[in-house]
Amino acid sequence: MTALEEQISSRLRLEHEIYVDLARTLASTLDLSEVLQIVMQKVGQLLAPRNWSLILMEPDGEHLRFEVVVGEGSEVLTGRRLKITEGIAGWVARSGEAILVEDARQDPRFCGRFDEMSHFETRSIVCVPLKNRGRVLGVVELINRLEQASFTERDMLSLQTIAEYTAIAISNADLYRNVQRLSITDDHTSLFNVRYLYEALDDALRSADERGGEVCLIFFDLDRFKGVVDTHGHLLGSKVLREVGILLRKMVRSRDVPVRYGGDEFVILMPGTGKEEAVEFARHIRQQIKSNLFLSEEGLDLRITASYGVASYPRDAKNKSELLRVADSAMYKIKETTRDSVGSA
Repeated sequence: MTALEEQISSRLRLEHEIYVDLARTLASTLDLSEVLQIVMQKVGQLLAPRNWSLILMEPDGEHLRFEVVVGEGSEVLTGRRLKITEGIAGWVARSGEAILVEDARQDPRFCGRFDEMSHFETRSIVCVPLKNRGRVLGVVELINRLEQASFTERDMLSLQTIAEYTAIAISNADLYRNVQRLSITDDHTSLFNVRYLYEALDDALRSADERGGEVCLIFFDLDRFKGVVDTHGHLLGSKVLREVGILLRKMVRSRDVPVRYGGDEFVILMPGTGKEEAVEFARHIRQQIKSNLFLSEEGLDLRITASYGVASYPRDAKNKSELLRVADSAMYKIKETTRDSVGSA
């Protein structure tokens, strides 16, 4: 066997091992970060780029984001965005076609602003799309081969195969995240559901026991909601609940847990929050809901109010069930008297 034949044979064996490793990883995990770590290692091992990037499509379909960057200037580029009309990566994302460029500076599609940011000089590029079921999820871009002047057609074919595995991994991870999200969210409002509330409550109370501090619950119920449904029907009643959910999402902090508890009842779990702060926040919610115009798209401009109860752990309750009961009881005292107000245990 000649030296060239031995080199080709060695390359084929390495490619086979890499594809087997990627397939094994895909079959054993839905953790995208784990898969990407394997991909990073294998790309470096097989193709020896000086720099390489995994660039993912943003949800708007108009921008790409540097998700993983390996090599010089990686800390500058990671997280940066570019338009899909920009650069060779943008061209590949738009066209869905792979490309090999031996001299980037001579290619009119090349964009030099990222070289300027990272103080790097791009010479050769191989860039392939991440495609799954005809949809472009992003691109993989390799820059400047270490061992020779430029990348080869063989390199591009190998990278396309690796990109196919990567695209499957990204799609599987997205599907898994969506399934997880659906299992803990309410269909009508997109708020969290009761199942998630109980889990989050356990975590919050455990943290309070270990580190100190309070955990508060705001329990509220829409006033005279049955009249809304009787007058406008169940579909518009469901839309009111959805609009309440949108309002809550805008108001709560990142660590709060907004929940549709059932029917027209809602709960906001506020970890690490004192009772006085929670009462103030309940008053803020009351004012926002009271002043909001619901069903405006239907020309109704409906106004609604709600009754609120606030309770704190460990001040008002000793466990999860008691905290829910006390907040609920505080809310019902308002419901049975004045309505449209905030009560506390």
